[in-house]
Amino acid sequence: MTVPLTLLGLMERRPQHGYDLKRDYDTWFGRDKPLSYGQIYNTLARLTRDGKVVVSDIAPGAGPDRKQYVITGDGATEFDAWLRSPVEPEPHLQTTLFAKVTLALMLERDASGYLDRQRAAHLRRMRELTEVKRSGSLVDALLADHGLFHLEADLRWIELTTARLDQLAREVGR
Repeated sequence: MTVPLTLLGLMERRPQHGYDLKRDYDTWFGRDKPLSYGQIYNTLARLTRDGKVVVSDIAPGAGPDRKQYVITGDGATEFDAWLRSPVEPEPHLQTTLFAKVTLALMLERDASGYLDRQRAAHLRRMRELTEVKRSGSLVDALLADHGLFHLEADLRWIELTTARLDQLAREVGR
């Protein structure tokens, strides 16, 4: 997900202050990785510089002045084009998991042990996401499902790779 385009989408609903944008972003999109205020304000500065948003109102606050940001026509056009275009399906043909297994085999290290540890880490994360799904909101459940499906695919790959380690070791020249 791209932060600038997501912020443009949030501003399309209504003009917002940076604080409000951070709160909304973190509530809906940043559950595992909330944005810092620095990232919000740096992104807003770039969007302003590029003509995607303008400052519509400045009000004094307890700290710095509170600026209200409004999406421009150019910003709305860019957001609309992004929203309409499908996300490119990526098969992840070069992953960290694959690199670690292959390098472990090339260097005659314990690839099987690595896969066992990775399987355990995936299963721990799946238990955490299952609890989120059970006890959270619909948004939490949908995000957890997305993560669970990806973890399930990784686990299938781990099992397949474990079964083929000897063959892969021969192929990578061990």
